[in-house]
Amino acid sequence: MAAESAQTLERGLRLLRLLADGRGGRTPTELSAELSLSRPVVYRLLTTLMSEGFVRRDAEGRVHLGFGVLVLAQAVQPLLRAAAVPTLRRLAEDVGATAHLTVAEGDDGLAVAVVEPSWTDMHVAYREGSRHPLAKGAAGQAILALRGGRDDYFATEGQLQEGARGVAAPVTGLPWLEASVGVVTFGPLEESAGPRVVAAAAELAAALG
Repeated sequence: MAAESAQTLERGLRLLRLLADGRGGRTPTELSAELSLSRPVVYRLLTTLMSEGFVRRDAEGRVHLGFGVLVLAQAVQPLLRAAAVPTLRRLAEDVGATAHLTVAEGDDGLAVAVVEPSWTDMHVAYREGSRHPLAKGAAGQAILALRGGRDDYFATEGQLQEGARGVAAPVTGLPWLEASVGVVTFGPLEESAGPRVVAAAAELAAALG
């Protein structure tokens, strides 16, 4: 029974990951094919997940993530912040700019962790909880690049705040997380800022992996 329960749990998690890939809803038949499971097994999984609010079906019968996952996502944010702060602190002190971890929430980017440098005369006051469209700013563009399979860093100027320069790189290798690590400042950024941000993103990915 323990082995059977573990297998059911693994299948349910695979189903949730599939629905979280950003491609929209699926029919039970499509889920059956993509998961290589029989339709009766998929229907049993959906019945359980629907009863817990983790999936829902629309009027056309397509299956989507349910609002129950939002509760889990809200619980994860403090864990992400705790894991990210040491890396962001080193990055902020090294580059001399405000460092941040931004995660995707639909078409928006949400800053879940921010660390300001201790030794600079002036730095950008970027608040945790700040939200902006992914299409604007280096942090959002890095996340969009991640969705397209790219892992390079992006630099922008004045897109979110006049005079502010930003550099960000995606956090790669974590299918359950769409995020980027970046820095933002009003002053100039050295050319090494891009590689340093990439290294910080890789360090965080290793810590969370």
